[in-house]
Amino acid sequence: MSKKRQKSTPGGQVDPRERDRILALRRKRLQTAKIALATVVAATFAILFLMPIVLTITNSFMAASEISANYGSIFATDANGGKVYIAERVNLKFIPDMVSFSQYNTVLFKSPEYLFKFWNSVILVGPIVAFQLIVASLASFGFARYRGRIREIIFFMYIILMLMPYQVTLVPNYLVSDWLNLLDTNWAIWLPGIFSPFAVFLLTKFMRRIPESVLEAAQIDGAGEWQIYRKICLPLCKGAICSAAILVFIDYWNMVEQPLILMTDAEQHPLSVFLSKINAGEIGLAFAVATIYMVPSLLIFLYGEEYLVDGITYQGGIKG
Repeated sequence: MSKKRQKSTPGGQVDPRERDRILALRRKRLQTAKIALATVVAATFAILFLMPIVLTITNSFMAASEISANYGSIFATDANGGKVYIAERVNLKFIPDMVSFSQYNTVLFKSPEYLFKFWNSVILVGPIVAFQLIVASLASFGFARYRGRIREIIFFMYIILMLMPYQVTLVPNYLVSDWLNLLDTNWAIWLPGIFSPFAVFLLTKFMRRIPESVLEAAQIDGAGEWQIYRKICLPLCKGAICSAAILVFIDYWNMVEQPLILMTDAEQHPLSVFLSKINAGEIGLAFAVATIYMVPSLLIFLYGEEYLVDGITYQGGIKG
């Protein structure tokens, strides 16, 4: 069969319109191939990241005997309680042979200590998220509304403190808590969390993008500073506030170092610390407790996903 010939002009040259059409078609095919390749790569990574979560949730509905048969070799110990090397291959199983709610029955009804630890997490994290947003929104309004050398120096110190890992400030926090007699109390966790600089940095950068003309118009109409903060800045920063709330909650919901160092009483530890202490005889409970522990974070993320994206991408103007 003869190949389809390109249209040409009387001088033997290819028609420019035909050439442009062919080039556009090639670019479209190349773009489609790139999108398909990126989709495959993203789907592969998504599956890899979701596998541990799916494995935890599905295995929480297995019976204790089935879990021990599949994963018991991982938790094997010797006579002295130490770990031993096991050559046996672990069986990763996503679908249980028979669905069982015995693990949840034990966690929710027969062993109240797990629920106590869960509520310890709620009691520790809830006030931190609420009051950190209040403090951060007020401080951010001051940093964004008023400019000056001293305020810029203070804000720069906030950024430096935010860049430091928590382990660097753990010793000063311990010394201050010991001096204030706050060790082994919730205040040792609350106070450093409430005055954490992360939310201040995020909200300040967001508030500074609010057009100055909007604030000046409010002043001309007779609005005071409190009214500007409450009726203009807070509504415009709703997305950023929700983003900060989600990120702060996830950060402190998973905290481990702070309770271990600042609280010696194990009864006060949150569930995040207690999860690592589940012994070999409670392998099945580990999956059930971990699933329960993931529920608040997943619900908050799914509910506030739109606000999270809006708070990160929105540039602080007035939406039309």
